[in-house]
Amino acid sequence: MSLRWILVTAGGILAGLALVKSLVRRRVSRDRSAHLGRLAARRIRVDGRTMHARVSVDAVPDDRLPVILVHGLGMSSRYMIPLARHLAPHFEVYAPDLPGFGLSEKPRRALTVRELADALATCMQAVGVTRAAFIGNSLGCEVLVELALVHPQLVDRLVLQGPTPDPEARNLVRQIVGFFAIAPFERWSLAWVALADYARGGIGRYVLTLRSMVDNRIGEKALRVSQPTLVVWGTRDYIVPHAFVVRLAGSLPQGRLAVIPGAAHGINYSHPEAFTAILLPFLLAVGETPAAQSRIPAGSASSCA
Repeated sequence: MSLRWILVTAGGILAGLALVKSLVRRRVSRDRSAHLGRLAARRIRVDGRTMHARVSVDAVPDDRLPVILVHGLGMSSRYMIPLARHLAPHFEVYAPDLPGFGLSEKPRRALTVRELADALATCMQAVGVTRAAFIGNSLGCEVLVELALVHPQLVDRLVLQGPTPDPEARNLVRQIVGFFAIAPFERWSLAWVALADYARGGIGRYVLTLRSMVDNRIGEKALRVSQPTLVVWGTRDYIVPHAFVVRLAGSLPQGRLAVIPGAAHGINYSHPEAFTAILLPFLLAVGETPAAQSRIPAGSASSCA
């Protein structure tokens, strides 16, 4: 038996194993996709501007609160798609692009955290949602804490995943270093989503919005958030220190902390299954709210394009 024959045979076996593994992965991926919800794009008029959103279209129990997902700094609702599809079989899900980001219309200047919260509240009114559960990532956490304080009647409960920036890391350089540190632990496709969203929003808007985040003392405001709040952190999130999320969860009157091993900052994108497993008990724990209390009756809401 020649060495060449052995190498050819071994190569054929390895190629066959690789093919089988690829087919199994595709089958598993199809099986998983069959259990995920579907999303559709909607355009919503908010204060004379158009906001783009992704909205679930599958039927869910009428007595469950809608869930609204709020993306991180410089990102868009594309970043929230994996989590949205995992939640869509259980809840009516909305994932808007905040004004200035994604496919939403861009104001001439970058909006502050307060203004983004006000825009989100107006968006809810436009689609007829009077009360909801909210899940935010990064900048989204800042917006949701503001929303809970300024528009408390709209917020049933909050999930703050990867809340930033922390008091000890309030500068752009540290945030950039942290971003590169977590990159190996995220799904590689996230890089293309992020680059496209950053390019669409523009670096100037990114920096100005970051400055608004830096000026926004989320740790101090959390003391006044009365709604049940779940803080979620990944053990490889090098943007947000563990000590900070422990303090934040402890300062919230109804706060608690959940940790996902091996996850980084973009848990909603890279670890949606693990995230959903933590979210479902929390989102349903307080008791399911009658739909009449969470939505305006059909026909009463503003129209959406």
